[in-house]
Amino acid sequence: MRSPISGYSRLTKVQKFTAAGVSAAAVAALAVAAIPGSADSDKQSIAVKPVAWSTEAFGVQDQQEQIGKQADNAAKLAKAQAEAKKKADAEAAAKAKADKERAEKEAASRSEERKPVQAAPAAPAPKTYANNLDGWIKEALDIMKAKGIPGSYNGIYRNIMRESTGNPNAINNWDSNAAKGIPSKGLLQVIDPTFKAYHVEGTSWNIYDPVANITAACNYAAKVYGSMDNVNSAY
Repeated sequence: MRSPISGYSRLTKVQKFTAAGVSAAAVAALAVAAIPGSADSDKQSIAVKPVAWSTEAFGVQDQQEQIGKQADNAAKLAKAQAEAKKKADAEAAAKAKADKERAEKEAASRSEERKPVQAAPAAPAPKTYANNLDGWIKEALDIMKAKGIPGSYNGIYRNIMRESTGNPNAINNWDSNAAKGIPSKGLLQVIDPTFKAYHVEGTSWNIYDPVANITAACNYAAKVYGSMDNVNSAY
């Protein structure tokens, strides 16, 4: 809003303060001139102390302090933002470096020569044996070899043919063992106590089982005669 004096703007606060100071000084001067008892011919000069005023009296200093504080706060904020940006840039650079190293390692790993996966060797098929005298002797010999029991195909075959003529269910009911109630049984005519004492682990406990009968008889012959090959008669 314009003042009543056309063409002039409203006075600023500082201008108003200055004008007020000048007015106060003028009032003081007028007061001195009006002191009673002063004669024109004998004028006394009286020292008038100027009215003191300052920016502090009118709040200007407070305003300047506020401006100074705002400038300090702005400087601190700018510094904090700069430090935060610097930290963020450092973290971004470190992450970019780590990502690059990881990508390079993955690329190197993919580029390495892939060795073909070798299949595990197939387990050998279990050995089969014929269900006859030849198969029984061969199976018994494999078990005896694993257990360290001596004997040969010919020595076993020869004694079987003499004792039972190859009949796995043969039984002697007329010799001295039979008279005692413990007849000889099976391919190699073994009595029950001998079979139990020299039974070979992993074979049947049935005395008439061909393989169990052969291995038990050969185990007994190895202990008494050194081998079934050394047996040429009843034993």
